Amino acid sequence: MVNKKRYRKRESCLIQKERREKVILVGCQIPPEDDLRFKYSMEELASLTKTAAGEVVMVISQKRERFHAATYIGKGKLDELIALEQELEADLIIFNDELTASQLRNLSKQLDARVIDRTQLILDIFATRARSKEGKLQVELAQLQYILPRLSGKGIELSRLGGGIGTRGPGETKLETDRRHIRRRIDDIKKQLTTIVQHRNRYRNRRKKNKTFQIALVGYTNAGKSTLFNRLTEASSFEEDLLFATLDPLTRKLVLSSGFTTLLTDTVGFIQELPTTLIAAFRSTLEEVKEADLLLHVVDSANPDYDNHEKTVNKLLQELQVDHIPQLIIYNKRDIKNEQFIPTTKRESIFISAHHQQDRLKLKEKIEAMIMNMMEAYHVLIPSTEGKLLSQLKNDTILKELSFDEERMLYICKGYTLKEHQITGQLEKFSI
Repeated sequence: MVNKKRYRKRESCLIQKERREKVILVGCQIPPEDDLRFKYSMEELASLTKTAAGEVVMVISQKRERFHAATYIGKGKLDELIALEQELEADLIIFNDELTASQLRNLSKQLDARVIDRTQLILDIFATRARSKEGKLQVELAQLQYILPRLSGKGIELSRLGGGIGTRGPGETKLETDRRHIRRRIDDIKKQLTTIVQHRNRYRNRRKKNKTFQIALVGYTNAGKSTLFNRLTEASSFEEDLLFATLDPLTRKLVLSSGFTTLLTDTVGFIQELPTTLIAAFRSTLEEVKEADLLLHVVDSANPDYDNHEKTVNKLLQELQVDHIPQLIIYNKRDIKNEQFIPTTKRESIFISAHHQQDRLKLKEKIEAMIMNMMEAYHVLIPSTEGKLLSQLKNDTILKELSFDEERMLYICKGYTLKEHQITGQLEKFSI
């Protein structure tokens, strides 16, 4: 009897876990957005909803000259939405654009289901993806900065973030207390992040001192960065066919074909209309991109909107002021590429599948060739007694030729080295 009760309880828990919130998606197309771009945007919103464990039961859209100032969509479309909400018993309604405080308030008054916008959906996904202390703090900061101007009576409740309210002062309203609590928490998070950023900077300075060549993987979310990162470095970064599978940056050693050792960093994926609060909050994490010597820009060639994804990433790289860093475009998912796919970039590019070993070897060779263009050539004679220096040549330079002269007991070495690396100075006395 006890076992049966336990089984039923376990079964009940599994049913609750599997239950997904019923979601209605709402979009409004305004000029100059064309039909195709709007279609891709709504499909992306559906993918974001799936990532957040929601079930899309209906999608409604409207074409207008401008967003309705009070309710985002027009009165007739809002009446249709109210009827659909009751008929489908929706738990959540997600709007495809960032709602103003007044729009959110007005919609919440007329709809029984919870109302959120694209920005809040992305913030919620980030909250579930954050693993490190820094990531969690950055997401909470972005959420609080988003909530603060929208906090008014019904609407977004502070309890959704798990934050408690402190003791209220005499005559103070709950709303004022909430705002005061949020501002205090924002200040506290900023102080904690400052400490973490200083710690991260110490690591960066150490890498700079050692003159280690740094490579950063960038790209649109779900382009296959983590899959490629894992295959290249034999790491265990989380990979899944979901948007924002990776949030916290991860750095691992990448050894190229010649034996030259670099550092490869997997970064958070970019997305159209990435909330400004998130860009600001994750600026310290994105500093990893600023420190890179080479950017590997991964593009999903299987996605029909690949061209726009590529432009979105390049625009964000410009905003981060890192568009001057050498960039290799990696058109990924060659095995399932879109039929209309045509590379449009004038930059260095390569067409691969992250799952194919031969493609990954070609990519390593391409990376090595680009790094060699940033280096200076050397031709040296190293005495056989300099074993440590020879070992350094194999790890810290791109060694192209190595032979041994038995008569003179010298190693003849040809290769490429970074101009500012400490080994470059050591090689001068052995140079031919």
